[in-house]
Amino acid sequence: MAVKDNQHTRPAHVAVIMDGNGRWAQMRGRPRLFGHQAGARRVREILEACPELGIRYLTIFAFSTENWKRTQAEVTGLMTLFRRYIQKEAQSLLDNGVRVRFIGDRDRLEPKLVRMMRGLEQLTEGNDLVHLTVAINYGGRDEVARATRRLAREVAAGRLDPEAVDAETLPRFLDTCLLPDPDLVIRTSGEARISNFLLWQSAYAEYEFTPVLWPDFTAAHFAEIVGNYSTRERRFGAVSA
Repeated sequence: MAVKDNQHTRPAHVAVIMDGNGRWAQMRGRPRLFGHQAGARRVREILEACPELGIRYLTIFAFSTENWKRTQAEVTGLMTLFRRYIQKEAQSLLDNGVRVRFIGDRDRLEPKLVRMMRGLEQLTEGNDLVHLTVAINYGGRDEVARATRRLAREVAAGRLDPEAVDAETLPRFLDTCLLPDPDLVIRTSGEARISNFLLWQSAYAEYEFTPVLWPDFTAAHFAEIVGNYSTRERRFGAVSA
């Protein structure tokens, strides 16, 4: 059956939980890091598909606050992979109009990686075709806790009236304060949970869970899910006419 294609109802912001790298590698008798390397290459294909699909914002979940529980070898390998990705892709991202931002708590990350992240943000800050946000050492609950601390400091300093705090106040202190909320959240690998990702921002997002492992998730899979989004009716708590 043909998918209804309505450009006006396509998502402007898509967030992706890139899951299944380790299983993909293990199914091939390879170490988990081999899967993460394959997954990193897949990011470029999905990113390149965004302009044609009308997607201006792409947010990807690269490393969670819970991922530190993995083996030291895997964590070290992932941090090395992040550095290599920034070094390898920086010029391509700049040339293709991609603006890069990183969200998450940077305090636990190694200083060299943090410097490279900051450098890539500064390098691409003039781009506006696609906004790529990479979540590293990110957790939704951690983000809200950090935002609440910043908000509390403003109240304590007398710069914010506690009686004026409402649902529009906290988002100004979130890591994503410069971004629109995601319209669509995709999780690969068949797991049907959100894993502490963009908890506040995704309150009204549509979700799509696909069994495809992230290294196998092609631009065609991505386009199909984006196309399916246009068939959904988003009422935000209201009743349709």
